[in-house]
Amino acid sequence: MLRPKIPTMPTPTGHVTPPASVEPTAVLPSVQTPPAAPMAPAPSRPVVQLTPGTVLALVGGGTAVVLVVGAVLVSMLLAVAITGASVAVVAVVLRSLLASETKRR
Repeated sequence: MLRPKIPTMPTPTGHVTPPASVEPTAVLPSVQTPPAAPMAPAPSRPVVQLTPGTVLALVGGGTAVVLVVGAVLVSMLLAVAITGASVAVVAVVLRSLLASETKRR
């Protein structure tokens, strides 16, 4: 009934060159030169020295980040818990309403 059309590969037009052939070459041993002595690279940026004030600032900043992230996660958990509890209360109320309606009939 419905058959998909499969496109055909277009044939190349114009001048087509055949693939080049690779000829093997002989490997000639050469005189081995000893590697140069490694030199220590020059530092690209200055070394950061930590002072007691800098360490205190880093610890304070890290503590603040941990406290903020913790507060956000706890508030999200609390929101999920409150939502779950409210959905449970609504389910119990609806169940009792439906049960009382069937008893009246």
